[in-house]
Formats: sequence, C-alpha cells, structure tokens
Amino acid sequence: MTRALTGKTILITGASRGLGREMALELAQAGAQLVLIGRSDSPALRAVQAEAQALGAEAIALACDVADKDQCQATIKAALDRFGRLDALINNAGIGMRAISETFNTTPTKFWEADPAAWAAIVSANVNGPFYMARFAAPHMVAQGAGKIINISTSDQTMVRRGYAPYGPSKAALEAASRVWAQDLDGTGVTVNVYLPGGAADTDLLPPSPDKKGADGNLLEAAIMRRAIVWLCSDASDGVTGARFIARLWNPDLPDAEAAAAARSPSVDKPGIM
Repeated sequence: MTRALTGKTILITGASRGLGREMALELAQAGAQLVLIGRSDSPALRAVQAEAQALGAEAIALACDVADKDQCQATIKAALDRFGRLDALINNAGIGMRAISETFNTTPTKFWEADPAAWAAIVSANVNGPFYMARFAAPHMVAQGAGKIINISTSDQTMVRRGYAPYGPSKAALEAASRVWAQDLDGTGVTVNVYLPGGAADTDLLPPSPDKKGADGNLLEAAIMRRAIVWLCSDASDGVTGARFIARLWNPDLPDAEAAAAARSPSVDKPGIM
C-alpha cells in the first residue's frame, strides 16, 4: 500500500457520504492527515472520521456550510491551527437536483417551475462554496509555494441536459472558474484541476429507487473516485494544472502517468456550450 501522502494535510468538503467518503478513505490509506467537512456534525461524518482513523490517519471532523463565507474562513483557520499547513483542498460538497424535485430524473422540471430558494441554494453551495473555500485556502498555499485545489464536477452532457438546471450549469460555472483560477495561480506552485466520475454515480444526489440509474441508464459505484485522487493530491501531479480528469477513464492497472494521460480531457482554446 502506497503512503504517498504521508505528512500532507488534505481538506475535503462533503466528506460524510458518497464520493467524499470514498475519496477520504483512499486518502487516509495513502497516509494523509485529513480535515473532513460536513454541513453538520452528523453521525455520518463522525463515522467517516472513525474509519479514516482506523486506517491510521490523523483526522478531524468539522461542521461547515460551504455557502457561508464566514464558516469557510473559520474552517480553513481551524485546519491550519491544527496541522500548520494545507496541501490540498477538495471541493466536493454540493447540492443536487433533488432540491428542485424528487422526480427530476424521470420528469424534468422546467426552469420557470423551479423554486427560487432551491435554485439559489444549489448555486450557493456549488459555485460560491468552492470559491469561498479556495479564496481562504489559496493565500496559505501560495505562501507555502505549493498546494492543490481539486474541484469535483460532473459530465459535460449533464451541464446542458434538459431539466438539470441549475445543477448542471452550476458545474459548468465551477469548471470555468477552475480554468481562471489555474491561470491566476500560474507560477505560484499551486495547481487547480477538475475531477469527475464520468457518469452518474450511486450517491444521494439521485432519488432512492430499486432501479437507481443515471439519465444514460448507467450507474457508477461511488468508489470509482478513489482511482485518481491520490495522484491528484500527491507530488506526482506537481505542475499539472488547468486540467480535467475523468475517473471512469483512469485505468488503475497502468502507471499513473499513462493513466492520467488517458483520463485527461482534451484541452480546448475556447469551450463550447451552444
């Protein structure tokens, strides 16, 4: 078992379940010190903390609503107070389309039918939340001369799929912001990359169903996010920035450099939406 992250401090939002839990446990196995963030100090969050500690990781659990900038600032401070540094920030927390409708994946909700409060909550968590966390983490990373910001996204077809507003557009905004941040941080030693499953994953973002599946009829295991996360947080990915990696395309049987090349989306000068 590799301990590639020994001595690294990694903060992951939305760590209490789903993709966040899987990434947290993979990072724990790799030797990272973890700051596990949930919207509340829930039994689920504490369970992940206990699982990480059982794997030998030093892990703390903190409650933070990422849509609240003051809570984000206090959370970054608490992480630095405890560990003295922050090597990676994984912006995973988010709100999905169930806030709009429990049947969004079978009966699309037209944008003018969406509750404005639910719309605002999704945008606040999915767009403002990553900004707040990165806003307060980046200065410390720049001062260190190193750091990783990893923003968790969704498939490009979801960004423009009928009935998936504002969740899809919120991830398009996050990816555009990631590209800007990578340029802003160029030359500082701090990198910004996007990571996504590559299809619908078996998480609470989908309504419970005995036949749960994504819009394309498939469903990925949440554990697929374990594939590239250690590499993305490790020194092996130093200098890689402004890139987008798809977990489904990462072949764990290949050397990391080859797997990363295969899982990386082609870069384009001008993204196309319409």
